[in-house]
Amino acid sequence: MLINLRRHEKIIKSNAARCREKGILLPTFQEMIHPETIDNEIKEKLKSVGLWDVNPLNLYRINWHNERKESGGLFSSVNYIEIPREITGTKARIIALCGKFFPCGVHKVGATYACLAPALVSGNFDAVNQMAVWPSTGNYCRGGAYNSALLGCSSIAILPEDMSKERFDWLKSIAGEVIATPGCESNVKEIFDKCHELDRERGKHIVIFNQFEQFENYLWHYEVTGAAIIEVLKNLGIKKSNVKGYVSSTGSGGTLAAGDHLKRVYPNIKIGSGEALQCPTLLRNGFGGHRIEGIGDKHVPWIHNVRNTDMVLSIDDEDCMNVYRLFNEKDGLDYLRSCGVSEESISDLSLFGISGIGNLLASIKMAKYYEMDEADVVFTILTDSSVMYTSRLAELEEQKGAFSATEAAKVHASALMHQGIDNALELTYYDRLRIHNLKYYTWVEQQGKTYEELNRQWYDPTYWARLPKMTKRIDELIRQFNDLVRQ
Repeated sequence: MLINLRRHEKIIKSNAARCREKGILLPTFQEMIHPETIDNEIKEKLKSVGLWDVNPLNLYRINWHNERKESGGLFSSVNYIEIPREITGTKARIIALCGKFFPCGVHKVGATYACLAPALVSGNFDAVNQMAVWPSTGNYCRGGAYNSALLGCSSIAILPEDMSKERFDWLKSIAGEVIATPGCESNVKEIFDKCHELDRERGKHIVIFNQFEQFENYLWHYEVTGAAIIEVLKNLGIKKSNVKGYVSSTGSGGTLAAGDHLKRVYPNIKIGSGEALQCPTLLRNGFGGHRIEGIGDKHVPWIHNVRNTDMVLSIDDEDCMNVYRLFNEKDGLDYLRSCGVSEESISDLSLFGISGIGNLLASIKMAKYYEMDEADVVFTILTDSSVMYTSRLAELEEQKGAFSATEAAKVHASALMHQGIDNALELTYYDRLRIHNLKYYTWVEQQGKTYEELNRQWYDPTYWARLPKMTKRIDELIRQFNDLVRQ
């Protein structure tokens, strides 16, 4: 069973009683895709709620359509930007969804809701007697702790100790426990080890929502992120033949699932999986540490549909850190103005976190690799925004000195305008199979998955196709649960 929806009636009733007590109703997938269908009474109440408030009404802001307001906003068109050619240096158009305008500033709040809500409404998580554990390289535990707080249940956030100060400071204010594991962004095994330790110590008192193996994460991005991208492309009037690329860092494998949806609509699209050059797991079975926070690596996620991935795009983390300075330092912004970048586009640069910059650079690499022209489009994702990493600017200045106009010119020329097609691999059948087979070492040897299911992921054509068919059933369970809450 890819997603466990087996019902436990006693726990369902207890969860509903908790939600009734706290005035909590749950949005369906359809409402996250089409927020205009949300009940008018809920919309009216949202007018007095801040975007980051710990208020259960903000569950209804888990979508890509939120108005760009700190408080009282409702829903508008999908939040996206088009990055100007003066920045990308490509002929092709590069467009990105913006994660900043989700509650708590990251789109991972959607993936975590998609993991927590089905467990809540089916009784596979007891909100009264169990803690929700969110293993993460950054944003996932942020979204999980936030949703747990909205739903009135206790949480444990797990993330590597080298993540940004901003993440830890915020988590300490909202999670029940915050656990820092050894290492940096790429030390995912240490996170898994901590989950096993917690499971041994606390057993039935916790439920671990592991984003790297939870197909609910895949499903949310397939349905909600995929639909948002398609909406943008249709509204812009992009011809199907010109939708050429979708790029996302490998991460948990969840965001890549939007590409699976896009391939159904745009069968000629190429899906590119980005990673750090300092940890080239997909590119050359490599390992290492890096500074592109939030993307995770050194393994292949269980929920990554590798057979649908067309390219691996490895990005130097030094480029990401330099572009982050370019986009956030005064001399960097002034230099971009001198290059003809508009004030509107300058203001949009705060929408890029470090992983978003990585996705941008990978999109540039893909556009150049395939020699895309002016009518072609590559779509990508900005997971969070610059606000998550401001302490890195002071660290970089201490390490490298002040960021000058000369440095801005160097970064713009090297990392952006002359981003090359090196460390890019167009995948053959056997390249894909090689990457898929890497799952064996993490998931079968270490995490208890079966050899048989690993083979089904590759050889069974119905395996991945079954997942979207579960959305309707999950929505039915959510509606039934809401009816129980209202009693």
